Amino acid sequence: MSNERVRRLAILTSGGDAPGMNAVVRAAVRTALERGAEIFAVAEGFQGLVDGGDRIRKMSWNSVGGILQKGGTSIGTARCQAFRTREGRLVAAKNLIAERIDGLIVVGGDGSLTGADTFRREWTGLVAELTAQGAVPADTAQRYPRLSIVGLVGSIDNDFAGTDMTIGTDTALHRITEAIDALASTAASHQRCFVVEVMGRDCGYLALMSGLATGAGWVLIPEAPPDVPDWEERMCEVIREGHKAGRRHSTVIVAEGARDRDGKPIEAEYVRKTLQEKLSLEVRTTVLGHVQRGGAPSAFDRIMGTLLGFAAVEELLDADPDSPPCVLGIHENRVHRTPLMECVEKTRSVGLAIREHDYERAMDIRGQSFRSAFRIHKTLVRALPHTPQAGQRRFKLAVIHAGAPAPGMNTAVRAAVRLGIDQGHSIFGIRNGFEGFVEGEVTPLDWMSVHGFVSAGGAELGTSRLVPSASQVDELAKVIEKNDIQGLLIIGGWAGYEAAYRMLQARPRLAALKLPIVCFPAAIDNNLPGTEYSIGADTALNSIVEAVDKIKQSAVAWRRCVVVEVMGRHCGYLAALSALASGAERVYTHEEGITMAKLEEDLRHLVAGFSEGKRLGLMIRNENANPVFTTSVLRSLFEEEGKGLFDAREAILGHLQQGGNPTPFDRIQATRMAARAIEYLVEEQAKEKPAASYIGHRGGRLQFFPLEKFPEEVDLEHRRPKSQWWLSVLPVLRILAQPGPTRQVPPGE
Repeated sequence: MSNERVRRLAILTSGGDAPGMNAVVRAAVRTALERGAEIFAVAEGFQGLVDGGDRIRKMSWNSVGGILQKGGTSIGTARCQAFRTREGRLVAAKNLIAERIDGLIVVGGDGSLTGADTFRREWTGLVAELTAQGAVPADTAQRYPRLSIVGLVGSIDNDFAGTDMTIGTDTALHRITEAIDALASTAASHQRCFVVEVMGRDCGYLALMSGLATGAGWVLIPEAPPDVPDWEERMCEVIREGHKAGRRHSTVIVAEGARDRDGKPIEAEYVRKTLQEKLSLEVRTTVLGHVQRGGAPSAFDRIMGTLLGFAAVEELLDADPDSPPCVLGIHENRVHRTPLMECVEKTRSVGLAIREHDYERAMDIRGQSFRSAFRIHKTLVRALPHTPQAGQRRFKLAVIHAGAPAPGMNTAVRAAVRLGIDQGHSIFGIRNGFEGFVEGEVTPLDWMSVHGFVSAGGAELGTSRLVPSASQVDELAKVIEKNDIQGLLIIGGWAGYEAAYRMLQARPRLAALKLPIVCFPAAIDNNLPGTEYSIGADTALNSIVEAVDKIKQSAVAWRRCVVVEVMGRHCGYLAALSALASGAERVYTHEEGITMAKLEEDLRHLVAGFSEGKRLGLMIRNENANPVFTTSVLRSLFEEEGKGLFDAREAILGHLQQGGNPTPFDRIQATRMAARAIEYLVEEQAKEKPAASYIGHRGGRLQFFPLEKFPEEVDLEHRRPKSQWWLSVLPVLRILAQPGPTRQVPPGE
């Protein structure tokens, strides 16, 4: 195959639709055009390959405008029986050669990706057969000796190996969590129990994680059937005791593929009847069905879909054409490459283990993170904690909020309190941040003190931005000594980390401060060291994207440029990631700065775009991007240069970014992080010199970092980490946001 000819690629979406697929299509099309390739969209999945003709249509830069925020897939999907046959694949090969396409991006589940791999492996034989039939000239066939494919996983079930999350899963969790939160309010009004069925034939991810995110009373998943024969009685007992303890409602979540130890399906209606008969309660069933895969994609699915679509084109254009096909996924916030059939085989092995009733193996394949979440949930669903055992180590631990409120703070407190109490420890809540700590506002917390915290935004314990002075640190030591506090969990942002560091520095002169301390990252700005994401940042990001979607919908009717200001202080995370998720044309961050030359270039692009018929310009600015070029100044500049061609508006989103109930992601990560933090405090308490640390998610796992290193890892002047992973997405953003490719595609052969 000559390296001189223009590469022609195609993309298709197959199987069930998943929110975020449009982000993939948009990114793939624009990246291919920017790289000088031509790209086609195949309508209706593999059916479009078989049908050919206008089902395989050439895409332009503007073909994918306005689709980023839409759910489903704009190029369509379908189940194709014809493609399952060699005859169907023969026709598909002929159609691809007719369009001179030799690279294919397939977005779908394991069946779709397996079909794509079969197509690739048969390609040489298919082309030879077409040549023998005279359907393809021999000289043409020589130009297409192989078909390169790249797989991306579109599946709301998160049931595929090779990626931490599949495209659409996060959005599905949003839909489920929103529904269960809504059901909880009506259930509490009538003291009812709801049984909610969610998707997940061989994968309980949605059921388990939505259970963690909503505080469900019981969860039934395929990988871990109830471990006792009379599980129905045990489930009813837990819910009965919960109502006695003061709960006004309960939710049981059933994955559609749930079964008992003998492999017998457990249906939602059976669970409802059991609960109603044994508890004498009103019980209702809600089957969420396809609501779970509908609606606008979440910020995460847009970002992930964009990064994967970009990477898929890079893979096709740059990879060794003789290398085996791969699946691109997300691992540790980075694009990760895994051999396609290795992923398929591992994925299918879970279903096989379940059918063979080897549930331990099914859990092992799912991984330690899944198993840990299941273990945490089994504790949190309890109506009351375990009775402490004789000889069990018991400590007095305290939890405090610090800094600005961040959605997910309450979720973390709930998990820390319940998991700590269940292990036999006494948990104290410190009210109103370090201001309250200095004043001695220390309150014992029990199991039901945190009921309802899982879904609540804000900070129920209260918070403050106070960083204690030297004299106030002395007062803290007295409060700690008076209440015999033996471990401290600080949930918050920069103020909490600075306060903890001052306490660490005072240890040589204040013995009471020689207790284990963990700083827990909760800040919407995502500006804390030791972690790739802080609790609350995902909620803030989704709040921004939802607001920008509405702004775009209004602005497009007016030929308007909108400058949106977002929070972040001197950290551009929210600005950059919301720009990537909303399709903004430009993002202004403090890290990159704003120059007059840059603004002049942006103005030229705006004027040229509106002159050619565009109706919307979207710019996103970090609140501290530049002290001179404020949001108002930018808006005035754009308005002046528009000269009637377009007008300009500004939108300062303000504190709506801090408000609202936490997203499923923030709830789940807050719960997991709090569980590990409590374990760490207990581990350190047993040591002669207990550590002061901050916890974070880095390198794909939770880690602890010595608080002594805090000044070394941060830019103290601008209150942000010295190393920020998200800066790597800016080149992708710049490519996709421009008005058209900078490299024009040469004429075809």
